[in-house]
Amino acid sequence: MTTPRAIRQAFLAIEQSEGAGARVRRSIGTSKLRNFSPFLMLDHFTIHPGAGFPDHPHRGQETITYLLKGAVDHEDFAGNAGTIEAGDLQFMTAGKGIMHAEMPRQNPDGSANVGMQLWVDLPEKLKKCEPRYRDLRATEIPSIEVDEGKVGIKIISGRSHGTDSVQELAYTPVWIFDVTIRPGGSVSQELPMGWNAFAYTLDGDLTFGVGEDRTTVGKYHNVVFEQKGDVVVAEVDENAKQEGRFFLVAGLPLDQKVVQYGPFVLNSQEDVYQAMLDFQSHSNGDPQAIKNAYTPDSIWRNRDIFLRGHEEIVSMLTRKWLKERQYRLRKELFAFTDDKIAVQFWYEYKHWQTGKWRRCYGLEDWTFAKDGRMRKRQMSGNDLPITEDERWFKDGVDIDKVEIGEEHW
Repeated sequence: MTTPRAIRQAFLAIEQSEGAGARVRRSIGTSKLRNFSPFLMLDHFTIHPGAGFPDHPHRGQETITYLLKGAVDHEDFAGNAGTIEAGDLQFMTAGKGIMHAEMPRQNPDGSANVGMQLWVDLPEKLKKCEPRYRDLRATEIPSIEVDEGKVGIKIISGRSHGTDSVQELAYTPVWIFDVTIRPGGSVSQELPMGWNAFAYTLDGDLTFGVGEDRTTVGKYHNVVFEQKGDVVVAEVDENAKQEGRFFLVAGLPLDQKVVQYGPFVLNSQEDVYQAMLDFQSHSNGDPQAIKNAYTPDSIWRNRDIFLRGHEEIVSMLTRKWLKERQYRLRKELFAFTDDKIAVQFWYEYKHWQTGKWRRCYGLEDWTFAKDGRMRKRQMSGNDLPITEDERWFKDGVDIDKVEIGEEHW
């Protein structure tokens, strides 16, 4: 006898900016849903022409990218490169560390590239495994129909109605399904007992649960289920004007501490600090393969050297930082090539409403096309409140002598 899972919560994923001009609806990894092991983040991304996710690091997690529309090229510091198209998936294991980029193809009709990206935590014993990629093509994904053809299920990973997925592609056990329900259709999908599970709605109005627990939501909602039970029930009203589609995911919770700082997901503050040091010294790979020269020096002290030939950026930075005098900037990493300038830093600022100090991690990336066009990327994460005593960059402090140690976390 099966037991339907109750619904813990359901909420709308709010759209926000990310990467270089991309837009994402983030539902996991927000104030609405954190500490949902093994899941760290879920983004429903839309990448318009000229936008994307230039070079950025990862350590300690796996990312699963499911492309719904368009095509995305990926390349990493070890020379691995490829393309996923609509219906394909990429499973990337960061392990001990990786630097890669995810940039969209330009569609002939100028339309956006759309997809899902899920971050999954790695077991502690695999945090230092070798990085790897596995691409799963749309043609490799088993598809079935149930409820007299009213429900279509793509079995990306796991098992549905007696049909298994092609292979296990992630180190951490996860089941993933792409489910489409026509008006009047319903489905009961079994999931492993004790696993955490959620459904992200892509189209239409869908009703989840049974009895008094029934909840109807529109698109772009995350529906989170209780661990108790072994079946998720979903349906679309017979009078609905369109079919419903959702992304159903379940994963084995990991009994371990999670310490995350931006793209680094480890099990202790010391591990995260080491990841930052390794990233600065490009210890995970050959600097020539990364094709970047890193130096932990001040942006201002070296701007005439590093930014020579890119006067427009010097001018822009000057205007920006003169305007933002309330910021206390901490340089940390600088990278440059003939066609790219990247700055990684921490900064502190006083919130304009609360008057309280906060600290952010930032990454700014400028890339140049052959025709000289410029693209800016800014990513900020882990915006944390701090007290006056916890400030690093007080007036009169030599920021070059500020060291990031355990006491700062």
